[in-house]
Amino acid sequence: MKKKNIAIIAHVDHGKTTLIDRILSFCSGIDAKDATDRVMDSNQIEKERGITILSKSTAVMYKDYYVNIIDTPGHADFGGEVERVLKMVDSCLLLVDAFDGPMPQTRFVLKKALELGHKIILVVNKIDRDGCDPHGVIDKTFDLFLELNANDQQIDFPVIFASAKNGFAVKNLEDEKKDLEPLMDAVLEFAPNATGDINKPFVFQVANLDYNEYLGRICIGRMFDGTLKIGDNVKLLGVDEKKNPIVSNHKITKIFKFLGIKRVETDKVEAGDIAAIAGIPEMTIGDTLCAPEIKEPLTRIEIEPPTVAMTFLVNDSPLAGKEGKFVTSRNLRERLNKEIQTNLSLKVEDLGDSFKVSARGELQLAILIENMRREGFEIGVSRPEVITKEIDGVKSEPFEMLVMDVPETSSGGVIQELNRRKGLMQQMQQLGHGNVRIEYQIPTRGIIGFRSFFLTETRGEGTFSSSFLEYRPFTGAMEGRQRGVLVSMENGVTSTYALFNLQERGDLYIGAQTTVYVGMIVGLHNRDNDLDINPVREKKLTNVRASGTDDALKLTTPRSLSLEESMDLLEDDEILEVTPQSLRLRKAILNPTMRKRK
Repeated sequence: MKKKNIAIIAHVDHGKTTLIDRILSFCSGIDAKDATDRVMDSNQIEKERGITILSKSTAVMYKDYYVNIIDTPGHADFGGEVERVLKMVDSCLLLVDAFDGPMPQTRFVLKKALELGHKIILVVNKIDRDGCDPHGVIDKTFDLFLELNANDQQIDFPVIFASAKNGFAVKNLEDEKKDLEPLMDAVLEFAPNATGDINKPFVFQVANLDYNEYLGRICIGRMFDGTLKIGDNVKLLGVDEKKNPIVSNHKITKIFKFLGIKRVETDKVEAGDIAAIAGIPEMTIGDTLCAPEIKEPLTRIEIEPPTVAMTFLVNDSPLAGKEGKFVTSRNLRERLNKEIQTNLSLKVEDLGDSFKVSARGELQLAILIENMRREGFEIGVSRPEVITKEIDGVKSEPFEMLVMDVPETSSGGVIQELNRRKGLMQQMQQLGHGNVRIEYQIPTRGIIGFRSFFLTETRGEGTFSSSFLEYRPFTGAMEGRQRGVLVSMENGVTSTYALFNLQERGDLYIGAQTTVYVGMIVGLHNRDNDLDINPVREKKLTNVRASGTDDALKLTTPRSLSLEESMDLLEDDEILEVTPQSLRLRKAILNPTMRKRK
């Protein structure tokens, strides 16, 4: 049977996962009634946030073709997932929003695909969106191909117009909008057939990992040559932690292929197939699994190094152990070791009483922390910090390309803040409807803590995204948070009376009847210094106290912080206490007297 292997690549939120769901429905891989739920986003956090975190494989049967399709993340923090899976395919559907046009991650994923020589099919998505400009988007995408030095065959890309949400695609905007047949026909016409020689010795390379508590580690990759059957003796060509080559022999016990949203067990796979192999625990991303007579491994898939790190600590606050099930360093060590079994873009360094966890970005760390708190862990985490390098004897730091769409009335404040964070403006253009697009090159340090400011400054109407550029010489010290914090100097339960008198001092993060402890941060100060306050003070009783006076006190609604907002606010001397039920900001040193001595 003829095979096609394609990946769907795009900037975040341009519709990749929705399109795959509609393809699954159209090709009868799943019931249409399931297609509204983004079934490829199987992780609960993926469903809640509307983003793809892990690349996933599926396959459909269409007109006598077996089409393997891989859904890839759009967010820059998960770019490592994209790079790996592109090695498994021969062509890509490049989705570009008909309103937004090419965005930072569009450039990143397209560059990787072009470097691998992949054939690109452009899908201009969301053509039903008000104010969109499909033909203008094609022109901008063509310019991007030229910038990225695409060859003559790649520049001559076919174009399909689509609305993934409404489940239709057309070759021309005037065509009848029925279903996805024009898109699938374009895949059969333009995507090359999967390559490989079934008569050569078997060669398979691991591009992704999964884990099952019954089967253990499951390695997903592509069959480049040969045939593999249950019971075959194979050789694993890998490397150890120091990059020294290692060789081991194994017997195949479980093989799976993909069909719809299911992983189907099979007894044989051939050249060109995308498959999953279980039962070899030491096999990892980049390794080559091959016939015993093969001597040399395939070119190894390299994973980009982390750029941001956080310290994970055992929760030692006065409220520790009251809300979570897993609270010890042993629990924390076991959980982090389990994570790096499948998430190879994370690095964990055991510091004895704490763990340094490094990742590609702040969001990737936030996803890990959120997963852990849902599993019942209590932890403390430090402020995110960038990982610097020595390059040719010069201290260097990571830089990002930052693209923002903001209301014109907010652009001045955003520009001023980014300049303060050592950003360099690249361009600014009018988008219409009172919005502007601003592009900056900025140290990764400058983005940490920027999200909260940006949402406040644009009143939630702005959007921004970033992608890793390169390491550049260190730009020097950078100012931290502009405002101090309000820190509790007492243990107890907050009172309406105390908070009413404190709310003019700044923005409160807690309401009345909340348990606090000495050193806990309860709000953001209006000024640039930290202020110790008493949020539990009660009003003294007197003989002339009026009945119901306290009931008349009106508190402003406390500001509720998300996990990422809490991480953004942290300074070097602060910790975020994370439990299944609560997020609490606190000083690393709780005692105010000891804190002042530091």
